[in-house]
Amino acid sequence: MMPVSLVGRARELAEFDRAWSTVVAGRRAAPTVVVVTGGAGVGKSLLVAAALDALTPRPAVVLSGAARVHSPAPYDWLAAVLSGRDTSLLDLPPDALAWLAQHPTSPQERYAPGALLRLAVRTVRLLVGAGPAVLVVEDLHALDPASLNLIGELATAAELPALLVVATRPAEEAVAPDLAVRALARLCGVPGAVRQHLGPLRSAEVAEVLSQVYPGSRPSGRLATAVWRRTGGNPFALTELLAAHAGQPMATLIATSGPRQSARPAGSPRSMEPARSARPAGTSGVDEVELTGREVEVLGCLVAGMSNKQVAKALGISVRTVTVHVSNLLRKTGAASRTEVALWAVRRRLPVPAPVER
Repeated sequence: MMPVSLVGRARELAEFDRAWSTVVAGRRAAPTVVVVTGGAGVGKSLLVAAALDALTPRPAVVLSGAARVHSPAPYDWLAAVLSGRDTSLLDLPPDALAWLAQHPTSPQERYAPGALLRLAVRTVRLLVGAGPAVLVVEDLHALDPASLNLIGELATAAELPALLVVATRPAEEAVAPDLAVRALARLCGVPGAVRQHLGPLRSAEVAEVLSQVYPGSRPSGRLATAVWRRTGGNPFALTELLAAHAGQPMATLIATSGPRQSARPAGSPRSMEPARSARPAGTSGVDEVELTGREVEVLGCLVAGMSNKQVAKALGISVRTVTVHVSNLLRKTGAASRTEVALWAVRRRLPVPAPVER
């Protein structure tokens, strides 16, 4: 499938450009903050990447990090930033730096939490230098409390020439919702902070994407609307659908069976209602599927992107048993692949348990 340019986010890109101009001009004593929220697959990371690619002048430094999915640890964001970097010239205590970088041979923690936080802020300052820099925080909703505190401190750090970009799902989907709410409130309360919330693509924007993927074949309004309904306007779901039908006529996008998104696009008011759980036997409808407790656990692992071997280890069952459960999930949901059944769960916001590695 050919690459597709970013569609439907012109206003957000313009806001990024204005925020960066503020940093470059040195008009603020602290970082300029941009907070981007939105559901899974709505295009937060794609927007941030496109915005960074368009920044002029180019940032002198880009520091980017995210949480570890299955085994979060203190200062995950900073550890990701430090990963692969030469830190030998940083004027910091080597043992503290090793601990912040989560080196496997780092000494046992001997610093008080407040001292570690100050050292973490100092580490970022040394990496930023004279700037201007961009600090990218992916998946704030999955970050550990120490990282949340660090991001909050950086947002108000004096004389830090940086654009602080935070991408996150809504706070209610966070690992620790209360902490995420406080962190977002702190970030959005910074003077001049830019707040963006990404919703689904509109039907006309889906049509624009289809026109790019199928050059010379403008989709009919009926087909674009059908694809919009099937994907809920979710950019990731749309990309997956297009990839699955690469090289085939456009009409096949709506001619095959598979899990369908609700007619109401993700991000609309109804999608914010509590998730619908699996229904008892005897009910009907595409959203009403009877799943066993073990199938729900396996589904949670698939949503987390785990392989059959990882699922088996996490749940304490054999790989063969995992294969059986995955086959049952595909059959019951009408999905054609592991990716589709994971999307099926994400679109319905089913309360699947997070996997715990053993």
